[in-house]
Amino acid sequence: MYRLFAGIDVPDSIAQQLLGLCGGVPGARWRRPDQFHLTLRFIGNVDGGTFDDARYALARVGGAALDLQLNGVGNFGEGRRARAIWAGLVENQALVAIQARIESALVRVGLDPEPRKFKPHVTVAWLKNPDMDRVRGFLAHNAMFRTEPFRADAFHLYSSQLSHNGSIYRIEESYDLSA
Repeated sequence: MYRLFAGIDVPDSIAQQLLGLCGGVPGARWRRPDQFHLTLRFIGNVDGGTFDDARYALARVGGAALDLQLNGVGNFGEGRRARAIWAGLVENQALVAIQARIESALVRVGLDPEPRKFKPHVTVAWLKNPDMDRVRGFLAHNAMFRTEPFRADAFHLYSSQLSHNGSIYRIEESYDLSA
C-alpha cells in the first residue's frame, strides 16, 4: 500500500521563513522544514497498480514553471475542531490550472474526485483541541507574513509514511514544468 499526494517542494530559504512562524500555540505539532510543501492533490492509500496509474497520469499533465509567493496565515476548522494552521499563497491562476489538470488526470485513471475546493497553502502546524484564543493571537500576530517570490519548476508525486515524529515524505517521481 502507498499513501500518496502530488505537491510542490518549498525551497530551503522559504522553509526557513516558515520555520520562523513555528511557535506560540501550545500543543501545536509544528512541522519541520523537510515537511513543508504545497499539496496539489491528496491521493490517499492506493495499491501498486493505482500507484503506477497515478505516476503515468501525472507524467502527462505538463505546464509552465510557476512563480509563487506565500502570503498570510490562516487555519482550518474552528474551536475544538480546529485542525491546522497554514501559510497561504498569493492568488495564482496558473497554479489553479495545473492543480485542475492534476485532478482531471487522476480522476481519469479511476480515483474519486477531490470533494474539497482547492485552497493553496503550506501547513505549518497540526492542531488537536487547541486554545482558540492562542490560535487567533497567532493569526493576528502573523497576518502580514509574506515571503519573497520563488519559482516552482517541477511538481512531485510523494509517498507519505506516518511515524511518531510526524510524516516522512519521499519523492517517488518528479514532473518538470517548462520555463
